[in-house]
Amino acid sequence: NDAIKFLTIANKEFPYETDILNYLGYSFRKVGDFVMAEIYYEQGLAINPEHVGINEYLGELYVETNRINKAKERLAVLENCNCEEYAELKGIIEGTKKSKY
Repeated sequence: NDAIKFLTIANKEFPYETDILNYLGYSFRKVGDFVMAEIYYEQGLAINPEHVGINEYLGELYVETNRINKAKERLAVLENCNCEEYAELKGIIEGTKKSKY
């Protein structure tokens, strides 16, 4: 909750900073507010649809909320990134991994 307070202030100062939006989404997801998490993730993707972190975390949110097809859409965005986020989300979708976050 403290992180949300500070990140909200930062977001007011830097409203188009996708990393801040990603951290807000992550923080809300971790406190169980999936609606607000999704709102911030979507705001970030509207600015940068290829943001690796947002795509992974939003995919995890979709898995947590039983929307596997939507999670697979996020995975498809990461498919060619050559990044650990792709493997992480793929494993979570397949059920062979748990989120490390």
